[in-house]
Amino acid sequence: IERIEERVMRDKFINAAELDKILKEEITALLKENEANEDGDFEIPGNVKPYVIMVVGVNGVGKTTTIGKLAHKFKSAGKSVLLGAADTFRAAAIDQLEIWAERVGIDVVKQKMGADPASVAFDTISSAKANNIDVVIIDTAGRLHNKVNLMNELSKIKSVMQKIVSKAPHEVLLVLDGSTGQNAFEQAKQFTKATEVTALAITKLDGSAKGGVVIGVSDQFKIPVKYIGIGEGIDDLQPFNREAFVDSLFGK
Repeated sequence: IERIEERVMRDKFINAAELDKILKEEITALLKENEANEDGDFEIPGNVKPYVIMVVGVNGVGKTTTIGKLAHKFKSAGKSVLLGAADTFRAAAIDQLEIWAERVGIDVVKQKMGADPASVAFDTISSAKANNIDVVIIDTAGRLHNKVNLMNELSKIKSVMQKIVSKAPHEVLLVLDGSTGQNAFEQAKQFTKATEVTALAITKLDGSAKGGVVIGVSDQFKIPVKYIGIGEGIDDLQPFNREAFVDSLFGK
């Protein structure tokens, strides 16, 4: 707001179109530059194999759906993909991941409900390495009510992964529901405390949700938005484009 006020004072203009332009430029500047996959080619950085993505977020934000769509995108780009069902606290989470894996045409590594999530992650990465898989996507439990457990669980999953692939996970993707406003801030706060989040996926930006929360979360936590979910279809996950997003906020 201060930067906008300064520009208005300095330039002494203002009609609606010029104010729109200033607002758009400043909002775009707030959104941290998306460092990777900006052109949407779903290439794996630095020739890492397997490239390991750990996905975090509370239940109900579209985490499993995001994983399924992400797997589809990588597979469509010619990559082999393996999923790991490390959310072992909800039977539904394992079932949903299996449905997505079947839909995309890939495998999922799972254990029985209640199994040690780190053990599932270990099995998944071991299998990926043995089978020369390009991309591993690990689902995790979204339990925020016990933050200490969440922290311990995520750090254990990470350390177990690193026994097989030294720098894993290469990406920690936090999934947030774009229609939940202040809740998304609280979730971002808790997950960034619990683990090192490297990128955001914002879901449910179709319909009436304009996703202004995207701006606040990205700016406050200095984490780039990497993907946005704009619908229910398998292709409705897109690499985030700042300019297009800001244009959509202004209804253009």
